[in-house]
Amino acid sequence: MEIQLEQSDTRGSFFIEQEGKRVAFMEFSKAGNDRIIISHTDVSEVLKGKNAGKQLVAAAVEYARKNKIKIVPLCPFARSVFDKVKEYSDVL
Repeated sequence: MEIQLEQSDTRGSFFIEQEGKRVAFMEFSKAGNDRIIISHTDVSEVLKGKNAGKQLVAAAVEYARKNKIKIVPLCPFARSVFDKVKEYSDVL
């Protein structure tokens, strides 16, 4: 699964496409220059059980580390991943 990123000045999304359709995505908004807020994650039935949601969160963590920013996980799914994976606490 390849995770892609699209973003504008204020918003963005990490997403997975299959056959030209988005089958998973995680939306975020930018809060200044040093923070993103993850607001929503959605994974279609075709990817259920394949850890697609966790991979989206991992991509966001990698992005945050690379860009030296912090993440505010308002999305309940993303929050649960951050609560379970202590190695991600450096970007909170």
